[in-house]
Amino acid sequence: MKLFNIKNITKALLCGVILLGPSSCSDFLDERNPSALQPDDFFTLPDHAQSVVNATYAGLRFYGEGAGIFSANWQLLEAVTGTATTQTGQNSDLNNLYSLTHDGNTGHVSNWWNGLYRIIANANLGIDKIPGIPFPAADESVKTRLLGESRFLRAWAYFYVVRMWGDAPLITKPQTTESEDFSPTRAPQEEIYKLIVDDLLAAEAAGLPATATTGRVTQMAVKSLLAKVYLTMAGFPLSKGASHYKLAADKALEVITYSKANPSVLNLFPSYKELRTETQKNRVEHIFQIQYHSTVAQFPLNDFFPNFQPVTFSGPSGTGSTVPTTSFYNTYDNSDLRKKNQEGWFYTSYFTNGTGAEFQLGGPFVFKYFNVAALGGPGITPTRVNNLNVNLIRYAEVLLTYAEAQNEVGGVNQEAYDAFKKIRDRAQLTTPAMGTYTTSTFREAVWKERWHEFAYEGITWFDMVRLRKVFNETTKGFDNFVGHLNLNISGGKPLLERHLLFPLGIPEMRNNPNLKPQNPGYPQ
Repeated sequence: MKLFNIKNITKALLCGVILLGPSSCSDFLDERNPSALQPDDFFTLPDHAQSVVNATYAGLRFYGEGAGIFSANWQLLEAVTGTATTQTGQNSDLNNLYSLTHDGNTGHVSNWWNGLYRIIANANLGIDKIPGIPFPAADESVKTRLLGESRFLRAWAYFYVVRMWGDAPLITKPQTTESEDFSPTRAPQEEIYKLIVDDLLAAEAAGLPATATTGRVTQMAVKSLLAKVYLTMAGFPLSKGASHYKLAADKALEVITYSKANPSVLNLFPSYKELRTETQKNRVEHIFQIQYHSTVAQFPLNDFFPNFQPVTFSGPSGTGSTVPTTSFYNTYDNSDLRKKNQEGWFYTSYFTNGTGAEFQLGGPFVFKYFNVAALGGPGITPTRVNNLNVNLIRYAEVLLTYAEAQNEVGGVNQEAYDAFKKIRDRAQLTTPAMGTYTTSTFREAVWKERWHEFAYEGITWFDMVRLRKVFNETTKGFDNFVGHLNLNISGGKPLLERHLLFPLGIPEMRNNPNLKPQNPGYPQ
């Protein structure tokens, strides 16, 4: 695996870390020639602590980096779900993901591994070095907060690592070529989850603000992620069951309770358009996002655009490399606002060059991230600058986490029902009375709502793995994971046992033979 030594990371910390508040980087650069910096020099001032944390945040943007022609890293988590297909065939790696024939040579897989471990490397630097940096007595709380942010970001990265690859290297210290574990072996999943929980509990106690509009980690982000981790641990492969469903329900309820007391700062947006409105970034429903701005990094979800159709000011463009399957789109009730053209998650028509005559697209496409202000709409002069963020945690997920977890430990109570209904109310769906649900029927109702609410947010695949269940687009029930047919593949192709994990990248295994053996079912 690629490890990043301190000298190289020191260089990385000096660039690309704006968007997350002041770091006094210009003052620091004025103090001495950065090319003369040595590792021991760097971690000596409070500004250095801020810089290493900012660099860790910046690393999140690997999510949207390119993965070959007409593709980006984020598509890894969509192509394998069966809810998406492609209108272009130029990227063989992406095609292999859609057809479930990916292996350790698939570029997206290595990109995710390297991106996540780069975040972990920067977080480890902060966690290791910040305690030794002298802060003014009045700013000791700032040091504690920065450590909390670092531990949250490390937990976030390891949470993806363990769900994608299972047993994996567990690295908690900065690495150099002299490190004993420079070529690490893979730690059991249980150990990785323990670190994740420990990191999040430490972050929870770090004095972070309850909410913020800065894009930095908050108390509500920590609690929300912790609830999600507990929910995952309750399911496969750890199968911790009732104890962790209870932990998930309790932690999600803390967030819900805060929302009820502070509905203007934490809540669902009243409509779906706010989810794709730049002025609402890091606000209300957006609990934690990857920060984007055109001056630093372009918004990365444009591969949702249809292939070479004039839906924006730029005329015919787009690659159509991730588009909804008609079969999944048709599982939404026709009265569901999320299905309504140009209202919720989809659009089937738009306006020529963004502002002209309306035309039909020939099928459904993803509207969830369509920034009308930037791209154009009726009566709107497009800004031509798309500065939306990418969602990682929404309040909607907290609500459905609570509904699912509470149902598993105590059946449907009023709070769980209300959380579930709140999602459906916004979609303008009628929800059956609470008394009509059993534990079993409510369970599947919540699962289905998750499929419909979180489509194309990088969540569905992980639901499939932790539940060992997949939404059947024909029956609208749930199949066992192994054997489910992905209808996006011509003729259908079943999910296999091996698909519960991604393969380790072949380049990483060549660099570090200690990573062997490969995950089951994939070529070595």
